[in-house]
Amino acid sequence: MTNLDWWPSPAKLNLFLHINGRYPNGYHQLQSLFQMLDYGDKLAFDINDSGIISMATPLQGVKDEDNLIVRAAKLLAEHTHIHKGVSISLEKCLPMGGGIGGGSSNAATTLVALNHLWGVKLSEDELAELGLKLGADVPIFVRGLTAFASGVGEEITPAPQEEKWYLVANPNVHISTAEVFTAEQLTRNTPIMQWEDYQFEETRNDCQQLVVNRYPEVANLLQWLVHYAPSRMTGTGACVFATFSDEVSAVKVKAQLPDTWQSFVAKGVNRSPLLQKLKKSEHVYATSDKK
Repeated sequence: MTNLDWWPSPAKLNLFLHINGRYPNGYHQLQSLFQMLDYGDKLAFDINDSGIISMATPLQGVKDEDNLIVRAAKLLAEHTHIHKGVSISLEKCLPMGGGIGGGSSNAATTLVALNHLWGVKLSEDELAELGLKLGADVPIFVRGLTAFASGVGEEITPAPQEEKWYLVANPNVHISTAEVFTAEQLTRNTPIMQWEDYQFEETRNDCQQLVVNRYPEVANLLQWLVHYAPSRMTGTGACVFATFSDEVSAVKVKAQLPDTWQSFVAKGVNRSPLLQKLKKSEHVYATSDKK
């Protein structure tokens, strides 16, 4: 696989998650700050003329037709009436169901990369709209900017942040988003805030207390991390992050983390590595076209 051209599929953190209420259709009204990270999975796309879309590296226990990567590729092909095929390789680093966007990010990278590699040339807005059919977080990754999100998560405002370092740890439990959002005990009345007023210390994750009460593994990890730095659960869990101003401090704490918890250190970035890869690929494509 060394000769493959890898496309980044970065992780994200929800630096906070407020639930402001519920719409008549049952969806929750949310506010959150999506922080892009410089760490994640990688995808490679071997384009062919077979018309067949498949995984070269299938995910264990996940059928191709259920895989968000394959579903994203097929959705793009159907929407643009293109008949090309692709064999997709995945280098998986992010935990599944961890609340850091693994599946949604994989889908977004597939849409962005194949839009370029297949030459179908949909706009970013069109790709984001397609992505919404695959999951509420997919448009965030398509746009690739650290951003404030509201509504059901579809109203996105770029919100650049100071680029801090994060230690992200996984308590090795799988938490169902549906279970969290249907729980009677979930806080659903946090007042709406203006994102310009955002300060980490004055926000929270409205899902965290519920998850901590139900999953002692998350509670234990949070209790451990908070001794070293401001810490919080991301999304509906299960991953937890601690915030640092420099990489050295984050790496030092990671080294002390018990082996039972998987973890990584990443930098928060305002532009996703996926956007940088796309820009570079477009430049190479334009340069080769002129030759």
